[in-house]
Amino acid sequence: MAGIWVYLLLSALASLLSLALAFTLFRPSRYTSSSFTTSKKHVSVHILVLGDIGRSPRMTYHALSVAKHGGKVSLIGYLETSPHPDLLSNPDITIIPLPTPPQRPKSIPFILFAPLKVIFQILHLTYILNYSLPPSKFLLVQNPPSIPTLAVASLSCRLRNTRLVIDWHNYGWTILASTRGSARHPFVILSKLYEVCFGRLGWHNLTVTRAMARQLSSPPYSVTTPLTTVHDRPAAIFQPLPSSLAAAASRREILARILPDHPELASPSIVSGTTKLVVSSTSWTPDEDFDIFLSALTLYASHPDSAPVLAIITGKGPQKEFYLSKIASLVGQGRLPNVRIETAFLPFEDYAKLLACADLGVCLHMSSSGVDLPMKVVDMFGAGLPVAAYSGYESFGELVREGENGTGFETAEELAGILQRLLSENGKGELEHLRKGAVKEGSRRWDEEWDETVGRILGLTS
Repeated sequence: MAGIWVYLLLSALASLLSLALAFTLFRPSRYTSSSFTTSKKHVSVHILVLGDIGRSPRMTYHALSVAKHGGKVSLIGYLETSPHPDLLSNPDITIIPLPTPPQRPKSIPFILFAPLKVIFQILHLTYILNYSLPPSKFLLVQNPPSIPTLAVASLSCRLRNTRLVIDWHNYGWTILASTRGSARHPFVILSKLYEVCFGRLGWHNLTVTRAMARQLSSPPYSVTTPLTTVHDRPAAIFQPLPSSLAAAASRREILARILPDHPELASPSIVSGTTKLVVSSTSWTPDEDFDIFLSALTLYASHPDSAPVLAIITGKGPQKEFYLSKIASLVGQGRLPNVRIETAFLPFEDYAKLLACADLGVCLHMSSSGVDLPMKVVDMFGAGLPVAAYSGYESFGELVREGENGTGFETAEELAGILQRLLSENGKGELEHLRKGAVKEGSRRWDEEWDETVGRILGLTS
């Protein structure tokens, strides 16, 4: 163990020395008020997400909002999936792709490979933020991931006279604790110390919940710079279907178009609502326990009077194949009568349409910090879709209000009961009431939330 710590320390020192040498020999240019005019059209914002741009909706919306109000945006991140089409067509947004880090060979332990990956990211981020791009007035950074983003971003902002805005989605150390199995793991302890220290260096901080803002202002974080809560809100692309007969026709056309490999999914029973359409989106990661959903569907299917269900699970991620094998096993054992499960990874626009067609959305997001919120529920509300969501964390009530726009569960038995109640003939009235609540909640859109908060912080709105 001592040898590993020596290796990690030497790796960190080598990274710091290389950066110090680079900045000494090649000092990056600095932002000044004369770099651009004071016009809103010349407010420059670099937006950094150390993740896939196509699966980073909040940072995408930030970029579109800045550009909408005349700012110039450089959006930095990985290009693993197709970005939002409006990003590609907007002349005021430039996408700066990050090179994908090397994949860890199975023969190299994580504890040895992780520092090499971090050094790779440090070098590329340092070059892009300090030399490849011109200086900007603001650097908006998504957190997490915090390593090495916060350190490189804070140093770059100090060198280039740029204002660092940290958008707190969650905490990196709590996510790491969920994958390492314990908050006492050495990596988790170091990650928390790092995040607490560098998290105090933002010029302004955005949080996804009020609970997170309260937590960040208290020890151990003790953030003293301004904290502004910016709740996630649905983008304009998420819209409910029209009512009455037009809804059935829209439903049929949408399902036939977005799932062409499964024409039976646009069958009359699904279009008419005889077969209930349930949608759950996921990144197939450990912070969403899909065993709960599969167990709930198994319990639901065991009741002979249960309505037929088509469950569509969208998204992609590391645990997908693991759960696909579980689903195949349950089907092979005959434990899912009247329940069909399909998976799909859809373009942004098609995903929005699918939500509008569904009868119920299911969210299995388990907050590692207890104070974040799932964006997927926001999108469901935007499409007028009521939700059943995992509720075992502090900030749940900031988004889902029990009996008003959705309902919560913590166990498979509770979720099975919700499905049994809401998807039955007797549950039509309650489901319709929740749908109206979802439409109402989704009526406040991202543009309204952003203009009143982030727009004013960046000087783009008044």
